[in-house]
Amino acid sequence: MTRPTLSRCPRPATVTVTAQDEHGQSRAVEIADEHPLTLYLDRREVVTLMTLGAAPEELALGYLRNQRLLASLSEVASVQVDWSVSAVAVTSRSLAERGLPLWSDDAAATRLSRRTVTTGCGQGTLFGDLLESLSAPPVPPQARLRESTLMHVLDEARRHDSIYKQAGAVHGCALCANTPGEDGRILRYVEDVGRHNAVDAIAGWMWLEDVAGTDKIFYTTGRLTSEMVIKCAQIGVPFLVSRSGLTRMGHQLAHDLGLTLIGRCQGRHYLLFTGAQRFERAAPVASA
Repeated sequence: MTRPTLSRCPRPATVTVTAQDEHGQSRAVEIADEHPLTLYLDRREVVTLMTLGAAPEELALGYLRNQRLLASLSEVASVQVDWSVSAVAVTSRSLAERGLPLWSDDAAATRLSRRTVTTGCGQGTLFGDLLESLSAPPVPPQARLRESTLMHVLDEARRHDSIYKQAGAVHGCALCANTPGEDGRILRYVEDVGRHNAVDAIAGWMWLEDVAGTDKIFYTTGRLTSEMVIKCAQIGVPFLVSRSGLTRMGHQLAHDLGLTLIGRCQGRHYLLFTGAQRFERAAPVASA
Protein backbone atom coordinates (compact mmCIF):
# COMPACT_ATOMS: atom_id res chain seq x y z
CA MET A 1 0.00 0.00 0.00
CA THR A 2 1.28 3.46 -0.90
CA ARG A 3 1.47 5.65 2.17
CA PRO A 4 0.17 9.23 1.99
CA THR A 5 2.59 12.13 2.14
CA LEU A 6 2.59 13.67 5.62
CA SER A 7 3.77 17.15 6.60
CA ARG A 8 5.01 16.15 10.10
CA CYS A 9 4.19 19.42 11.90
CA PRO A 10 3.80 18.76 15.64
CA ARG A 11 3.62 21.61 18.14
CA PRO A 12 4.97 21.77 21.71
CA ALA A 13 2.37 20.37 24.09
CA THR A 14 2.79 22.99 26.83
CA VAL A 15 3.42 26.68 27.31
CA THR A 16 4.69 28.57 30.38
CA VAL A 17 2.51 31.18 32.07
CA THR A 18 2.75 33.04 35.38
CA ALA A 19 0.34 32.34 38.23
CA GLN A 20 0.11 33.28 41.90
CA ASP A 21 0.03 30.54 44.51
CA GLU A 22 -1.99 30.58 47.75
CA HIS A 23 0.71 32.72 49.38
CA GLY A 24 0.56 35.40 46.68
CA GLN A 25 3.92 34.35 45.25
CA SER A 26 4.41 34.34 41.47
CA ARG A 27 5.35 31.04 39.89
CA ALA A 28 6.14 29.88 36.38
CA VAL A 29 3.66 27.15 35.54
CA GLU A 30 3.37 24.83 32.53
CA ILE A 31 -0.12 24.57 31.01
CA ALA A 32 -1.40 22.61 28.02
CA ASP A 33 -1.05 24.53 24.74
CA GLU A 34 -4.42 24.16 23.00
CA HIS A 35 -5.00 25.12 19.37
CA PRO A 36 -7.88 25.07 16.89
CA LEU A 37 -7.25 22.92 13.83
CA THR A 38 -9.73 23.04 10.98
CA LEU A 39 -9.88 19.83 8.97
CA TYR A 40 -10.47 19.95 5.21
CA LEU A 41 -11.09 16.91 3.04
CA ASP A 42 -10.62 17.61 -0.68
CA ARG A 43 -10.99 21.35 0.05
CA ARG A 44 -14.27 20.88 1.92
CA GLU A 45 -14.37 22.00 5.53
CA VAL A 46 -15.31 19.11 7.80
CA VAL A 47 -14.78 20.17 11.42
CA THR A 48 -12.64 22.31 13.74
CA LEU A 49 -10.89 20.28 16.42
CA MET A 50 -9.30 21.66 19.58
CA THR A 51 -5.96 19.92 20.02
CA LEU A 52 -2.55 20.14 21.64
CA GLY A 53 -1.09 19.60 18.18
CA ALA A 54 1.34 16.86 19.13
CA ALA A 55 0.33 14.63 16.20
CA PRO A 56 -1.99 16.65 13.96
CA GLU A 57 -1.67 14.45 10.86
CA GLU A 58 -2.58 11.31 12.81
CA LEU A 59 -5.41 13.18 14.50
CA ALA A 60 -6.88 14.17 11.12
CA LEU A 61 -6.68 10.64 9.75
CA GLY A 62 -8.04 9.07 12.92
CA TYR A 63 -10.99 11.46 12.96
CA LEU A 64 -11.86 10.69 9.34
CA ARG A 65 -11.50 6.97 9.97
CA ASN A 66 -13.57 6.87 13.15
CA GLN A 67 -16.26 9.05 11.60
CA ARG A 68 -16.27 6.65 8.63
CA LEU A 69 -15.64 9.49 6.23
CA LEU A 70 -12.79 7.46 4.74
CA ALA A 71 -12.96 3.71 4.18
CA SER A 72 -9.24 3.04 3.66
CA LEU A 73 -5.89 4.74 4.03
CA SER A 74 -5.31 3.92 0.36
CA GLU A 75 -7.79 6.68 -0.48
CA VAL A 76 -5.47 9.35 0.96
CA ALA A 77 -2.77 11.04 -1.11
CA SER A 78 -1.51 13.58 1.44
CA VAL A 79 -2.08 15.19 4.82
CA GLN A 80 -0.65 18.69 5.11
CA VAL A 81 -0.75 20.83 8.27
CA ASP A 82 -0.31 24.61 8.17
CA TRP A 83 -0.32 26.14 11.65
CA SER A 84 -0.15 29.67 10.23
CA VAL A 85 -3.79 29.25 9.24
CA SER A 86 -4.62 26.52 11.82
CA ALA A 87 -5.64 24.04 9.14
CA VAL A 88 -4.97 20.48 8.03
CA ALA A 89 -5.74 19.55 4.41
CA VAL A 90 -6.39 15.92 3.57
CA THR A 91 -6.28 15.26 -0.17
CA SER A 92 -7.68 12.07 -1.70
CA ARG A 93 -5.94 10.19 -4.50
CA SER A 94 -9.01 10.81 -6.62
CA LEU A 95 -8.44 14.58 -6.45
CA ALA A 96 -4.65 14.35 -6.68
CA GLU A 97 -4.61 12.02 -9.71
CA ARG A 98 -7.83 12.81 -11.61
CA GLY A 99 -8.80 16.24 -10.35
CA LEU A 100 -12.06 14.84 -8.97
CA PRO A 101 -12.98 15.07 -5.27
CA LEU A 102 -13.73 11.91 -3.34
CA TRP A 103 -17.45 12.77 -3.25
CA SER A 104 -19.79 14.76 -5.44
CA ASP A 105 -21.17 17.99 -3.96
CA ASP A 106 -24.48 16.30 -3.14
CA ALA A 107 -22.81 13.30 -1.52
CA ALA A 108 -20.51 15.56 0.52
CA ALA A 109 -23.43 17.68 1.74
CA THR A 110 -25.31 14.56 2.83
CA ARG A 111 -22.40 12.92 4.64
CA LEU A 112 -21.11 16.05 6.38
CA SER A 113 -24.56 17.02 7.61
CA ARG A 114 -24.83 13.83 9.64
CA ARG A 115 -22.88 14.87 12.69
CA THR A 116 -23.32 13.52 16.17
CA VAL A 117 -22.10 15.60 19.10
CA THR A 118 -20.17 13.21 21.32
CA THR A 119 -19.51 13.34 25.05
CA GLY A 120 -15.74 13.09 24.65
CA CYS A 121 -13.65 15.31 26.90
CA GLY A 122 -10.76 16.03 24.56
CA GLN A 123 -12.42 16.52 21.21
CA GLY A 124 -15.32 18.68 20.17
CA THR A 125 -16.70 20.80 17.38
CA LEU A 126 -16.29 24.55 17.40
CA PHE A 127 -17.92 26.62 14.69
CA GLY A 128 -15.44 28.96 13.04
CA ASP A 129 -17.35 32.22 13.60
CA LEU A 130 -17.99 31.65 17.30
CA LEU A 131 -14.71 33.08 18.55
CA GLU A 132 -15.08 36.14 16.33
CA SER A 133 -18.52 37.00 17.74
CA LEU A 134 -17.81 35.97 21.33
CA SER A 135 -18.42 38.45 24.10
CA ALA A 136 -19.21 38.11 27.76
CA PRO A 137 -21.59 40.16 29.90
CA PRO A 138 -19.56 42.86 31.66
CA VAL A 139 -18.28 41.81 35.08
CA PRO A 140 -19.83 44.08 37.75
CA PRO A 141 -17.15 46.43 39.15
CA GLN A 142 -17.96 45.29 42.69
CA ALA A 143 -17.61 41.57 41.90
CA ARG A 144 -15.15 39.93 44.28
CA LEU A 145 -14.26 36.40 45.28
CA ARG A 146 -12.94 35.91 48.81
CA GLU A 147 -10.44 33.19 49.58
CA SER A 148 -12.72 31.90 52.34
CA THR A 149 -15.52 31.52 49.77
CA LEU A 150 -13.21 29.62 47.42
CA MET A 151 -12.28 27.25 50.27
CA HIS A 152 -15.98 26.71 51.01
CA VAL A 153 -16.68 25.89 47.34
CA LEU A 154 -13.86 23.32 47.33
CA ASP A 155 -15.06 21.79 50.59
CA GLU A 156 -18.68 21.64 49.38
CA ALA A 157 -17.61 19.99 46.11
CA ARG A 158 -15.43 17.48 47.95
CA ARG A 159 -18.27 16.51 50.29
CA HIS A 160 -20.97 16.41 47.61
CA ASP A 161 -22.54 12.99 47.13
CA SER A 162 -21.49 12.21 43.59
CA ILE A 163 -21.65 9.56 40.90
CA TYR A 164 -17.86 9.78 40.65
CA LYS A 165 -17.46 8.39 44.18
CA GLN A 166 -19.55 5.39 43.18
CA ALA A 167 -18.48 4.68 39.63
CA GLY A 168 -15.80 7.11 38.47
CA ALA A 169 -15.41 8.01 34.77
CA VAL A 170 -17.49 11.19 34.99
CA HIS A 171 -16.94 14.92 35.35
CA GLY A 172 -18.84 17.15 37.74
CA CYS A 173 -19.77 20.82 37.39
CA ALA A 174 -21.37 23.04 40.00
CA LEU A 175 -22.92 26.51 40.09
CA CYS A 176 -22.24 28.12 43.46
CA ALA A 177 -23.49 31.23 45.23
CA ASN A 178 -21.18 34.18 45.78
CA THR A 179 -23.47 36.39 47.89
CA PRO A 180 -23.35 37.31 51.61
CA GLY A 181 -24.73 34.53 53.75
CA GLU A 182 -24.56 31.96 50.97
CA ASP A 183 -20.86 32.10 50.12
CA GLY A 184 -19.91 28.98 48.20
CA ARG A 185 -23.22 27.11 48.58
CA ILE A 186 -23.86 24.74 45.68
CA LEU A 187 -27.01 25.76 43.82
CA ARG A 188 -26.87 23.14 41.08
CA TYR A 189 -24.53 20.18 40.61
CA VAL A 190 -24.47 18.11 37.44
CA GLU A 191 -22.32 15.14 36.46
CA ASP A 192 -21.93 13.61 33.04
CA VAL A 193 -19.42 11.58 31.07
CA GLY A 194 -18.19 14.86 29.55
CA ARG A 195 -17.76 18.20 31.29
CA HIS A 196 -19.23 20.00 28.25
CA ASN A 197 -22.50 18.13 28.76
CA ALA A 198 -22.52 19.07 32.43
CA VAL A 199 -22.01 22.79 31.84
CA ASP A 200 -24.69 22.75 29.12
CA ALA A 201 -27.15 21.19 31.58
CA ILE A 202 -26.37 23.89 34.14
CA ALA A 203 -26.85 26.59 31.50
CA GLY A 204 -30.25 25.10 30.62
CA TRP A 205 -31.24 25.04 34.28
CA MET A 206 -30.22 28.69 34.66
CA TRP A 207 -32.34 29.60 31.64
CA LEU A 208 -35.38 27.70 32.94
CA GLU A 209 -35.07 29.13 36.45
CA ASP A 210 -34.09 32.66 35.32
CA VAL A 211 -30.87 32.52 37.35
CA ALA A 212 -28.25 35.19 36.63
CA GLY A 213 -24.57 34.31 36.52
CA THR A 214 -22.88 37.55 37.58
CA ASP A 215 -22.98 36.72 41.32
CA LYS A 216 -22.06 33.06 40.91
CA ILE A 217 -18.99 30.79 40.83
CA PHE A 218 -18.57 27.93 38.38
CA TYR A 219 -16.70 24.84 39.56
CA THR A 220 -15.62 21.86 37.47
CA THR A 221 -13.58 18.74 38.01
CA GLY A 222 -12.36 18.93 34.42
CA ARG A 223 -9.91 21.06 32.48
CA LEU A 224 -10.70 24.70 31.72
CA THR A 225 -10.29 24.61 27.95
CA SER A 226 -11.37 27.30 25.51
CA GLU A 227 -14.75 25.61 25.08
CA MET A 228 -15.39 25.62 28.83
CA VAL A 229 -14.39 29.28 29.16
CA ILE A 230 -16.64 30.18 26.21
CA LYS A 231 -19.61 28.37 27.74
CA CYS A 232 -19.11 30.02 31.14
CA ALA A 233 -18.68 33.44 29.53
CA GLN A 234 -21.96 33.02 27.69
CA ILE A 235 -23.85 32.29 30.95
CA GLY A 236 -22.23 35.32 32.55
CA VAL A 237 -20.28 33.68 35.40
CA PRO A 238 -17.15 35.74 36.23
CA PHE A 239 -15.35 33.19 38.46
CA LEU A 240 -14.21 29.81 37.09
CA VAL A 241 -12.68 27.22 39.42
CA SER A 242 -11.24 23.83 38.48
CA ARG A 243 -9.80 20.89 40.35
CA SER A 244 -7.76 20.28 37.20
CA GLY A 245 -5.59 22.53 35.02
CA LEU A 246 -6.23 24.70 31.99
CA THR A 247 -5.05 25.24 28.45
CA ARG A 248 -3.36 28.18 26.77
CA MET A 249 -6.50 29.14 24.83
CA GLY A 250 -8.60 28.87 27.97
CA HIS A 251 -6.11 31.12 29.74
CA GLN A 252 -6.03 33.65 26.89
CA LEU A 253 -9.82 33.79 26.49
CA ALA A 254 -10.37 34.25 30.24
CA HIS A 255 -7.85 37.11 30.22
CA ASP A 256 -9.45 38.74 27.17
CA LEU A 257 -12.99 38.40 28.55
CA GLY A 258 -12.08 39.66 32.02
CA LEU A 259 -12.83 36.43 33.87
CA THR A 260 -11.11 35.12 37.00
CA LEU A 261 -9.59 31.68 36.44
CA ILE A 262 -8.41 29.48 39.33
CA GLY A 263 -7.03 26.01 38.67
CA ARG A 264 -5.32 23.00 40.24
CA CYS A 265 -7.41 23.32 43.40
CA GLN A 266 -6.51 20.57 45.87
CA GLY A 267 -7.12 20.93 49.59
CA ARG A 268 -6.04 24.47 50.46
CA HIS A 269 -3.77 24.77 47.44
CA TYR A 270 -4.71 26.59 44.25
CA LEU A 271 -3.26 28.65 41.42
CA LEU A 272 -4.79 32.01 40.47
CA PHE A 273 -4.21 32.49 36.73
CA THR A 274 -6.29 35.52 35.68
CA GLY A 275 -8.44 38.23 37.29
CA ALA A 276 -6.30 38.62 40.41
CA GLN A 277 -7.70 42.13 40.96
CA ARG A 278 -11.06 40.61 41.97
CA PHE A 279 -9.65 38.02 44.38
CA GLU A 280 -9.40 38.85 48.11
CA ARG A 281 -7.01 36.74 50.15
CA ALA A 282 -7.55 36.07 53.81
CA ALA A 283 -5.26 37.93 56.19
CA PRO A 284 -2.23 35.77 57.07
CA VAL A 285 -2.29 34.22 60.51
CA ALA A 286 0.33 35.79 62.76
CA SER A 287 2.88 33.30 64.06
CA ALA A 288 3.33 33.00 67.82
